[in-house]
Amino acid sequence: MAHDYNNILQKLCHHIGRFASSGIEIVPESDLINQLAIDSVKLLNLVMEIEDEFDISVPINVLADVQTVRDLADLIHKIKSAS
Repeated sequence: MAHDYNNILQKLCHHIGRFASSGIEIVPESDLINQLAIDSVKLLNLVMEIEDEFDISVPINVLADVQTVRDLADLIHKIKSAS
């Protein structure tokens, strides 16, 4: 399980890096909005990439609870584990 989670986190950080402000280090504790400047449009584009990358469907209503990179990785892991 740890390997799967770390793999998810690594891929997620790669995708987030394409949307975040340049020069900012992306760590699991990074706040998507306040630290990485991911606005709602960027978040929706990020979610579409994540859905393609991990072959999952992310319910939009659960995104309100996602604040950090780790929260998003946890959500992806949870959805993948349920499928």
